[in-house]
Amino acid sequence: MAEHNDFGKLGEERAQVYLRKNGYIIRHTNWKYDRKELDIVAEKDDMLIVVEVKSRSTDVFEHPKDAITNAKIKNIVRAANEYIHAYDINKETRFDVITILPRGDSFEIEHIEDAFLPPVNCR
Repeated sequence: MAEHNDFGKLGEERAQVYLRKNGYIIRHTNWKYDRKELDIVAEKDDMLIVVEVKSRSTDVFEHPKDAITNAKIKNIVRAANEYIHAYDINKETRFDVITILPRGDSFEIEHIEDAFLPPVNCR
């Protein structure tokens, strides 16, 4: 596995630890539909939370949250719709982003709640 894939996996693991520590229940990780993937699907306060995790070894060229394009958002929302139908979920849904950046011997974790809204025409 490429080094950037290893770092991405480590970032997702850190995000899961962070979420659990903050009272979230992890339903699924790396849930796939077609060629789309949801990094983390969690629950908290009777709400379904879809979390996109972006890990980077540096933010010199681009902050991780800036890597979430409109096309990526549409794919996340499409996959989330399939997830909701597959598991017959009837809860309010929120889309969050967690960014992970190394800072010395630890990691800087930024949790952006309600990071984006689903586009109107996302089918």
